[in-house]
Amino acid sequence: MARTKHSAPKNRNRRQSSASGAASPSQRPSTSSTGPNTRRRTNRDAPKSPANQKKHRRHKQGTVALREIRHFQKSCQLLIPAASFIREVRAITYRLAPSQVTRWTAEALVALQEASEDFLVSLFSDAMLCAIHSKRVTLMKKDFELARRLGGKGQPW
Repeated sequence: MARTKHSAPKNRNRRQSSASGAASPSQRPSTSSTGPNTRRRTNRDAPKSPANQKKHRRHKQGTVALREIRHFQKSCQLLIPAASFIREVRAITYRLAPSQVTRWTAEALVALQEASEDFLVSLFSDAMLCAIHSKRVTLMKKDFELARRLGGKGQPW
């Protein structure tokens, strides 16, 4: 049987006695407080020992990533947050044509976001195929460049 360390139970109604009998309240030490704003320390207030804490379970490398890939492949919602995408579209529009285009309709912004996300997903999948072809699992800049070159995507360099 394993040895464990047990603490002595605390007596809640502890009275300090002296040799001459019960001590008066003025002779008792002031270590225990019975005021209205004080509270006793209970078991739940005690700091957690490592044996009582639930151990955080770690998964193997790549397990969570594969789960997230499956989750996002099943979903049909947009991946880029709409507010930041609209902010970028307006910034690019102002940089390229400051006086001509100042307003966008909601349908145009949604269509632009869907098209850009589709472009990015296909670019990532082509770049991943290029990385796998070169016997790697890590995406590099040269994989994206090769995927753009082979697919004719983007502007030529």
